[in-house]
This record gives sequence, C-alpha cells and structure tokens, in this order.
Amino acid sequence: MSGVQIVTVEEGDTDQRLDRWFRRLFPHVAQGRIEKMCRKGEIRVDGGRVKASTRVQTGQQVRIPPLADSQHRQGPAPTLVSEADAKMIRSCVIYRDDHVLALNKPTGLAVQGGSGQTRHVDGLSEALRFELDEKPRLVHRLDKDTSGVLLMARTRAVAAALTASFRHRETRKIYWAAVAGVPHPKMGIIKYGLMKAMGGGRGEGEKMICVHPREVDRTEGAKRATTEYAVLSSAAKRCAWMALVPVTGRTHQLRAHMAEIGHPIIGDGKYGGSGQDNLGDGWGAHLGGDISKKLHLHARSLRIEHPVTQAQLHLTAPMPDHMLHTWDTFQWAASDVPEDPFEELE
Repeated sequence: MSGVQIVTVEEGDTDQRLDRWFRRLFPHVAQGRIEKMCRKGEIRVDGGRVKASTRVQTGQQVRIPPLADSQHRQGPAPTLVSEADAKMIRSCVIYRDDHVLALNKPTGLAVQGGSGQTRHVDGLSEALRFELDEKPRLVHRLDKDTSGVLLMARTRAVAAALTASFRHRETRKIYWAAVAGVPHPKMGIIKYGLMKAMGGGRGEGEKMICVHPREVDRTEGAKRATTEYAVLSSAAKRCAWMALVPVTGRTHQLRAHMAEIGHPIIGDGKYGGSGQDNLGDGWGAHLGGDISKKLHLHARSLRIEHPVTQAQLHLTAPMPDHMLHTWDTFQWAASDVPEDPFEELE
C-alpha cells in the first residue's frame, strides 16, 4: 500500500477531466473507485474537494490517497495492435498534420472500451502514432454503430484546445441519416430534453428518454438538447434522407430526437428504427430494395478552427457501404447536396 502522494498537473495536461487525468496515471483504478474517492474527499485539488468531472489546470496539486500496490503503477502499458488491425485503422485516416488527425470511423467499431468492448479506436490508436512519440487522443465521441468523421489530437496541448472547442460548441457537425417516414415540416428544430432511462446501463448500453422542453428544468437528471434537421430527399412517404445538426452533444441525441418525432433512424433497434410499420418485416419489399438493417447514421462533415494554425478545417467522410447501397436504391445523389445544406435550404 502506497502512502499519500501530491502530484502537480503538468502543462500538457491542463483542462483535462480529473478522472481521465487520474486514470492515465493510475490505469488500474476503476472509474467507480475514482468517483467514490472524490465523494469522500480523499482526492483533493489544491486542498479542496472536487468532482470526478472537475477539470484540472497546469500547476494545480492533486492529493492522491493511499492506493493498493496493484493500483500504483503509473502510465498504461502500450497496447499491442495486430498487423491487420493496424492496417485497417490507418486506412481510415482522412486527414493528418503535425497536430490533428481525423478518421472515417467504421460502423460497428467502438470509440472507447467498455462493457464487452475489447477492440476500439482508443486501443488501436497506438498504430496511429506515425512519426510522433505519443499516440493521438480522443477529443469527442461517436456511437459504436455511427460512422463518420472522428477527430483526434496528436499532442496533449492540442487535445486541451480541441476539447474546449467541442465543449463550447465552436464546431459545425452535420450528420446524414435515413429515417422512417418523412418529417413535416421539412426543416425544423427539435428541443426535447434528454435523460438516462432507469436501468439503462452505461456506454453503448445506455438508452435515453425525451423530456418535454417545459419539463426539463424541473425533471431530475434531464438536460436540454437541441437538434436542427432538414429533409434532403425522400422515397415517397416511406423513407427520408436527412441532414441533422446536433447543436448540443448529448448521448444518443440524434437517435432519440428522431424517434421522438416519429421518424426513427433506419436500423436503430434501440429507438424503434427496426420495427416501423411503414418499413415492414421485409424492408426491401416496402422500400424498393434490399435495405441493410445496420444503423443509417453517418457523421458526414465537421468544421472547426485548427487549434494551431487557426485556419478553418473542413473534414468530410464518405458514407459506409450499407448507406451507399441505400442511397443507390433510392437514387439519392450526394453530389446534388451542398457542403452545408442548411445554408441552401434556409
């Protein structure tokens, strides 16, 4: 058992969440244990009590309580990545410079480890070092079954800057989706609040429920959420190609919001996108072709100010094969849509 330690936050670690900073230094301490030590006041920053979500700053002193020897090893051991996985994740790179790296994340690949997740972007990032000494860091998330643009930072300082940009909504993210039915009106804003369903699990097992905007402030656990949407094309009244902009960034926000207005995303079994009457059991028979049951949600583009050069960085990711097949089936052409369709449709 080690004694109490006082660890000073280094310059490259500024603006990280305390729990993430702690787990980088002590990777064998479970998240629940960190949260418990914070609640009990065993972990302190500059002598004060803190939450696991508190962000640490350069020069702050963090009190580390006694840890079991098995929890005392600092720094995670390098993750071994197979040659096949290294080749796969490198093939996903759509942009890279000395500071940032962007992937077109495949459908079905988790971003981080969790319950039952042993293969994920965070673990495979060892293969994305290229010429740098450290692996790239995650600065935002996509659901496991959502494909598309995933931005990563190649240094700690850049990670702090990008994390702040996402937190302060200094980004423009546009998703493409295929949904059951056709929303009316064809452009709108969804403002239902979101809260975790009782017994909804964590990570990929979570499920969110919508709360009427008037009830959000008086509903425990509910958070405000806003989504802009636009119908880009449709297949009669059975299916629509949507552009979705998450103004806020809540868990499962786009999926829960579209389901709440009666137009769940195709292939989204968690939120009703696999059992709609207008899709039918045969899918293809009702929609005009053999439509995949995979989730039809894709992070199409991301616009953000480069954290070093301050230039506008505009990243676009091609759709996955199952969505391309659906678009071909309905003769929807991506080339017919401007980079930001909301500018054209307003």
